[in-house]
Amino acid sequence: MLINRPSFQSLKMIKRYIVILLVVVGCTSPTEFSEQALNDSFTALDGKSVQLKEIIEAHKGKKILINVWASWCRDCVVGFPKYKEFQQEFPEVKYVMLSTNRNINSWKKAISHYQLNGEHYFIKQGMNGDFGDFLNSNWIPRYLVVNENGFVDLFKAKSIKDPRIVEALKK
Repeated sequence: MLINRPSFQSLKMIKRYIVILLVVVGCTSPTEFSEQALNDSFTALDGKSVQLKEIIEAHKGKKILINVWASWCRDCVVGFPKYKEFQQEFPEVKYVMLSTNRNINSWKKAISHYQLNGEHYFIKQGMNGDFGDFLNSNWIPRYLVVNENGFVDLFKAKSIKDPRIVEALKK
């Protein structure tokens, strides 16, 4: 039986398709939280432990803007005035602030000092836990928009001024 070998041109074409496929698949943003991220535990202001899935479930039927921040993050602090303006412009949105501060005391002190409104949670493992792995980011602030059904409509915005945030909220 005679087997035809693929030509050099055919192999080159296949290679191109594979590269294009990898780029397209690698550049897509998740539309839902991983199971591990949903099960990650955070600390609420009252000291109770709460999982991300409980936070999302508590706001089912509403849009959620998640702000991942820290008091030591210059870009986060500089963005707070615009964030507060944004909250006034979109009062119907639920604002969830997830802090990557290094300790609970500095986190609570920053909330009070900057007079930050919204629901506040401390990420116990910072960006090294399952939620941090899901974000796959080494930069904060980080904004995510979660729709009424708990799906992620916007996975990555680095500034509250990013127009994609408003677009996602108006969907």
